[in-house]
Amino acid sequence: MTWIFVIFMAVFAVLSYWGGARLAVRRSQGQKAHSRPQQHGRYALIGVLAPCLAVLILGGVFSAPIERQLVTAGAPAAVEQLEPLRRQAFEADARRVGQGDTPHQIWTAPYAELLASEGGRIHNIHNALQWGGMTAAILAAILGAVFVAIRIRPQLRARNKVEAWIVGVLLACAAVAVLTTVGIIFSLVYDSLRFFSMVSVFDFLFGTQWSPQMAIRADQVGSTGAFGAVPLFAGTFLIMLIAMAVAAPVGLFSAIYLSEYASKTTRAVVKPLLEVLAGVPTVVYGFFAALTVGPALRVFFNNIGNMLIGGPLDGLGQYLSLVQNQMALVAGCVMGIMLIPFVSSLSDDIMNSVPQSLRDGSYAMGATKSETVKKVLLPAALPGIAGAMLLAMSRAIGETMIVTMAAGLAAKLTLNPLETVTTVTVQIVTLLTGDQEFNSPKTLAAFGLGLTLFVVTLALNIVAMRIVQAYREQYD
Repeated sequence: MTWIFVIFMAVFAVLSYWGGARLAVRRSQGQKAHSRPQQHGRYALIGVLAPCLAVLILGGVFSAPIERQLVTAGAPAAVEQLEPLRRQAFEADARRVGQGDTPHQIWTAPYAELLASEGGRIHNIHNALQWGGMTAAILAAILGAVFVAIRIRPQLRARNKVEAWIVGVLLACAAVAVLTTVGIIFSLVYDSLRFFSMVSVFDFLFGTQWSPQMAIRADQVGSTGAFGAVPLFAGTFLIMLIAMAVAAPVGLFSAIYLSEYASKTTRAVVKPLLEVLAGVPTVVYGFFAALTVGPALRVFFNNIGNMLIGGPLDGLGQYLSLVQNQMALVAGCVMGIMLIPFVSSLSDDIMNSVPQSLRDGSYAMGATKSETVKKVLLPAALPGIAGAMLLAMSRAIGETMIVTMAAGLAAKLTLNPLETVTTVTVQIVTLLTGDQEFNSPKTLAAFGLGLTLFVVTLALNIVAMRIVQAYREQYD
């Protein structure tokens, strides 16, 4: 039924475009028209689709509440006596029965007998609303076509109206992006304020113990200190530092090679291959870290530890011999590999934006290529490269899957790369996984962490954009 409606509207829209163009040609004979026939056709197309889409959007917004009200109003007395959750489960199973499927649960009398009748009633309500919505959309499209047919004439500024609609659509898309950002910020701030009403901001930002499962009720929070986020900040900083130690030199040197030393053929082959890493899903990096890098580093450190046991560094040997697969070093190294194309691509574009006259002046003074890179190119591109590094840092701070699979979940206050640590994003996922009650500090702690992460990432992005902006102003 839905596909028939879509096909009908597509055919009707095409005919409206063709009819609008033909009607404009017929009515403009002997007169100079303001717009071309194609513009009148586009105007007719918009006049048909706009009211149809408006009706469909309104139906999508209000059909579910209306259907819920109708289902609730006509429910039998036995169904009305059920608890809210049981009633929702019964209505869901009745809807499945009405669609010809089997229920998820086994219901006893009298509810087993009511499933078929209620399923048919709910199915009829759903079909009636669906048919009514599609009929209203078709009527709106027809009325739009009639309105456009009356309006089409040589003096109609069809081109201006079409362009106004295009501007309106672009403005709506921009508004959606802005409103989404505002909604995210409002959601974070609102629930974070609820969390900070239960937990002290000072204890959250400077506490050294993170164990939210110890404090579920609000009256337990003050004495346990279980929401100190410093271990999470330390783990996030440690893994980000290791990742940047891998990504920054490798990505920067790759960019220097591709920009200054590689031939056009080599660059055309190496640059796309390098950027393939950017398209690999992070969960694949997590598998690579957990199944390849982690065991390899564990064997490496275990062998070194076994060699040191019994000697002057026996304590270090004992420690290294017990190193496990999950540690901050594994997550940081793999995350650094993931960030290499990010740093390399941005740095390469920035270096290519440096004016060629600076290179030519350096060569004219007798400098070699390496001296030109060190003394001219890198200083000129340094603000942009610094912005690229800051953007990569914000990307590393927000990574989740690699840390979850390679670094563990232990909230430890340590800067030892061989220890298991966790990060802010991993704890947000952990706190919001499964059925949670959003009235406890344990769950609301995720929003406090999210707001903190949002502020830090926003600050890094603002600094990076300011640096890049200053670089552009200098060389534009």
